[in-house]
Amino acid sequence: MANKNKSTRPQNVTPEMVLKHTKPADKFLCPLSSNKYIEFLEFRIRDMESSKVIFEVKRPSVEINWKERDLSGGDELRTIAYAFPADFLSYKTVGTTLVFAVCPEGIQNFRMIERHYFKGKLLKSFDFTFGYCIPNSVNTWEAVYSLPELTEKQVQEMIDSPGTALSDSFYFVDDRLIMHNKASYSYS
Repeated sequence: MANKNKSTRPQNVTPEMVLKHTKPADKFLCPLSSNKYIEFLEFRIRDMESSKVIFEVKRPSVEINWKERDLSGGDELRTIAYAFPADFLSYKTVGTTLVFAVCPEGIQNFRMIERHYFKGKLLKSFDFTFGYCIPNSVNTWEAVYSLPELTEKQVQEMIDSPGTALSDSFYFVDDRLIMHNKASYSYS
């Protein structure tokens, strides 16, 4: 029987380790069961100049039972394929809004590192520290991303190469990796 969950569990994946990545991770660096701390409720991406929403997803309003969460499932639960309009590549800044619930124990030090690649090479890296999160709270976090300036040739290459723009998002609690998500991007 094939393993439908391509994650590995290396000892102590740290922020310093993922900040050294120069290409996307081949596998997920932690199992789904590592995340006992947060639950994503909403996520939105918008162009900051026009305020146009480009992507939005909301979890159905269901109460979270932290003691009986289903953490099984395959990698499809933490992989997303974005399909954006080609003009996305001309945006100067985009905003992301993330709404998330925190477990009853709270979180002392919450951090996210996001690495973006094109054709296996690092384009941009983001490193955000949320810090302390109150137990049983629902939090809204908005980040504004300055997008890299691309040449016309690079824009066309990204349009012509769907799925070769990739990202890894790493979430840490007290410098321990609790969640690793992957995304691919296409532009048309």
